[in-house]
This record gives sequence, C-alpha cells and structure tokens, in this order.
Amino acid sequence: MRLARILPQLCLACGVLLLAGCAATRNKAPVEDRLPQHAASRLPPAPAAAPGADSASPAIADAAKPLPGAENAGKPGYYTVKPGDTLIRIGLDNGQNWRDVVRWNSIDNPNLIEVGQVLRVLPPQTDAAAVAARGIAAAKVEAKPLDGKPTAAAAAAPAASAASAPAVAAATAQTPQPPPSPPSDDEPNWAWPASGAVLAGFDEGRQKGLAIAGKAGDPVLAAADGRVVYAGSGLRGYGNLVIVKHNNTYLTAYAHNQALLVKEDQGVRRGQKIAEMGSSDAERVQLHFEIRRQGKPVDPARLLPQR
Repeated sequence: MRLARILPQLCLACGVLLLAGCAATRNKAPVEDRLPQHAASRLPPAPAAAPGADSASPAIADAAKPLPGAENAGKPGYYTVKPGDTLIRIGLDNGQNWRDVVRWNSIDNPNLIEVGQVLRVLPPQTDAAAVAARGIAAAKVEAKPLDGKPTAAAAAAPAASAASAPAVAAATAQTPQPPPSPPSDDEPNWAWPASGAVLAGFDEGRQKGLAIAGKAGDPVLAAADGRVVYAGSGLRGYGNLVIVKHNNTYLTAYAHNQALLVKEDQGVRRGQKIAEMGSSDAERVQLHFEIRRQGKPVDPARLLPQR
C-alpha cells in the first residue's frame, strides 16, 4: 500500500530529470574564446574569398614577396644584408660612404634595412668585374676576407639627403681646410695617426688594426689626405669613430675617441687633428686604427712609415 503511494512520485521525478537533460542537449553552451582581447584586436579581419579563389592567408603572400634587389643577389658589386648589419657597417666593410649606399639604393629610411635585402655597394655604371680583377692584381698586403665585395668609390660628391647618423658634438671649432685632391688609385702618403706605443698589432681574425697607447685628450691625426665619410658613435664596438676615405681604394678608421673634431663630408689633410684620444667602448684609453683596402682590413704596420 505504501509502495503504491511512492511509485507515482518516483515516476514524476524521473520524467522531470529526462526533460531537463533533453533541454540541455538542445541549448548547448557556447564555446569560450580564450584568445586574449588585446591579441584578438590585432588580428586583421578575414577577407571574404571570391567563389573559386585561393583562400591562402595574405601573410603567406607577403612572406613570398621578394625583398628589394633580390634579383641581384650574388652579383659582383652587390651585398646581401645579414642579421646585425647597419648601413655604417656595410659602408665600412665595402669601402664606401654609407650615404652613397643610401643614394645608390634609393633608401628612404637609413635605419630600416631588411635581412636578405640586396644593396648596390659600387657606384652605378662601374664595372664590378674590372674592379675585382684590379684589386687582386694590385694587392700588396694581407687582407682579412670579409663578406663584402671588393669595391671602388666614385669621386667625393655632396651627400644625399638622408637621416643623420649619430654624431658626437665637435669639441672645438676647426679652421676651414682646403678640399683634398680628387680620389684616385694612387698610394696615399701615409703618416702615423698617433705618437704612442703600439699596444696590439694586426692579427687576422682577431685584431683588424693597431691599438695605439696614449692619454685621454691626446691628438688623433689623419693618416693621409682624404674626406670624412663618417663621424659618430653608431657602430658597436668602436665608440666615437671617424672614418676617412682617401681615394678609390683606401679608407681609415679611428676608434674609441673621447671627442670628434670633424664632420661628415669634411676634407682633411695628412697630420690634421681630427679627434681626441679616449676610451669610448674600450677598457682603457687607446686609439684603434684601421686601414682598409677596398673595404678589407690590412696590416697598417706594413704601410705606415718607419718611426
């Protein structure tokens, strides 16, 4: 009798549970989008694909787009940008004024170059094969091979308009100097850039030039007539740096200065004071001096006069 009273209640409860389960099945909860809101806001809207069109991502299409100058990769007179490269470094390693590289390649922003981009590092209308052959035939000193190609620069010309490279303010006003002779292939009349003792000599693969001792503020002199193609601190490891181009073949670099006394595109004479010795980006006061032949470091001791 008691079981007869409970049985209808149990059937009613089972029916309620069954209906609730069916309702849950019909009204399934939405899947939660766990992509952070700030990340989702950066995603571009998906374009509507035309019927029969390829639905490949635009990002993939952009990745497949060739970089500027890619058709010249591997050709003489061209350089492929590598990770860590800057235009100042590329100019130094190829014996060129970085501003000329900007102009030859129509670069809008010198601070933005891409890995894999191919840059012209010889003046237009230059026979790169002839330059390379002349460099091999005329080599007189050992040179450390770098990634850059042998090059020859055009006669010094007004720099193209471009973003200014980092520079150190001149410590003293300079007396205007007469412009040097036009660049040529003649051997420069070399002079020592500082009077101190040599702390470390040229060592292929380790030391690209000479380390010359001195005191802070000692004069740093131009090693030959030429024109300043860089004066600043934008090349890591060199501190306050001056680069002078002497002719179509040679340039010199003067690093770790405490003050720079010349500006880019300024003509200088052999023995002219162009900087003051310092310890910028170095452990002690010294002058790091390089001679580069068509962009490749050579032993300065084999070119400088005997003391």
